[in-house]
Amino acid sequence: MPTMSNTPWRFVSFDETEVESFLNKSHHWYCKPGMANTDLLFVRVRIPPGHAHKFHVHPKMEEILYVLSGTAEQWVEREKRVMVAGDSLHLPAGIVHGTYNGGKDVLDFLAVLSPASAAGPGTVDMSDQEPWKSLHD
Repeated sequence: MPTMSNTPWRFVSFDETEVESFLNKSHHWYCKPGMANTDLLFVRVRIPPGHAHKFHVHPKMEEILYVLSGTAEQWVEREKRVMVAGDSLHLPAGIVHGTYNGGKDVLDFLAVLSPASAAGPGTVDMSDQEPWKSLHD
């Protein structure tokens, strides 16, 4: 990870991202508190075929998703839409959503969330609650 300097900006190469791997997906963090003096979260997410970031909600953070490659079966509440490279989605805080890899290749997308300093949990899993658990298996 790059070291913080006294400048208010940072350059981050892909090799310098902070990587988290869990639940069959990888997060490559470019920006979050502790890495920079910021109130943003900026992450590249890679989800293999057959896996997902199941239904969840960010109670006090808005989010933008941008698909780099692959096919996202994107759910927002009860609406499903297929997203491909170049497609984006803006979600206000408190909206239940889920991103499922709907293709044969790795789904690669960017997510920006704000404010990172929002009180309470950043993400709440909703995939085991109705109606979400019945919408996607």
